[in-house]
Amino acid sequence: MDVGTLLLSAATLGAIGLFFGSLIAFAHKRLHVWEDPRIDGVTGLLPGTNCGGCGFPGCRAFAEGLIGGKAQPAGCTNMGREQILAVASYLGVEAGEARKRVARLLCAGGTHVAIQQAEYRGLATCAAAKAVAAGGKGCSWGCLGLADCERACTFGAIRMNRYGLPVVEPLRCTACNDCVEACPQDLFTLMPVDWKLIVQCKSALEGESAEALCKAACTACGKCVLDAAPGLIAIRDGLAVVDYSRNERAVPDALARCPTGALAWVEGRQVLDRVPAAGSAVQ
Repeated sequence: MDVGTLLLSAATLGAIGLFFGSLIAFAHKRLHVWEDPRIDGVTGLLPGTNCGGCGFPGCRAFAEGLIGGKAQPAGCTNMGREQILAVASYLGVEAGEARKRVARLLCAGGTHVAIQQAEYRGLATCAAAKAVAAGGKGCSWGCLGLADCERACTFGAIRMNRYGLPVVEPLRCTACNDCVEACPQDLFTLMPVDWKLIVQCKSALEGESAEALCKAACTACGKCVLDAAPGLIAIRDGLAVVDYSRNERAVPDALARCPTGALAWVEGRQVLDRVPAAGSAVQ
């Protein structure tokens, strides 16, 4: 190959490289989406758990929300006060105030009070038991006690007690919603921690029919409606229902005459480590 051919080949390759390089530079300039460099900085200050308790799909999305003014640092349920203040200082914004939410179990029907009609033998998960006559439990709407929620909680906020009921530790709970999604009975809900009056039953029956299957069932007797502040509690579809828009009126007095203990006043951990007496609060 002579020198002229080599030079022509080199020139051709150079021209092609220059053409595509220019094309890439042009595309980068026209298609580049600018991203605020503070996003990386804020993301680095966040816990990185991606729990979703803040309402965003992950920590980076939360950081974008903070910078876009759609969230406040205190909205992170997994940071302590010092971390929240550090994020607020970095961005030069107010820390804000967040209403801490925790997971609550709407069932008090442990093995000590709920009737077991059959022995379930199979895959030890609530999801599997539900597919087989609700695991043999008399109250087919109640907690199945096979710890799907405990396994789903990556923060160690749930443990099973001696009666086969999950216990939530509020200090560890980040309101990530994992237990809500894991429970096939739909018994978990996320509530502000200052909502202390809860109904621990989702019975599909009323009165003696419900109590015959679970001693802790709500019987829709209506005594709590009479004992609570006007409008705070109502009976709907056979269950006591709390109107949390009137939460400032909630006091433990509403539990006074509950015959089964289905209505509970929760301070700290929601736990049933003893047989509930009528009107007793559970801690």
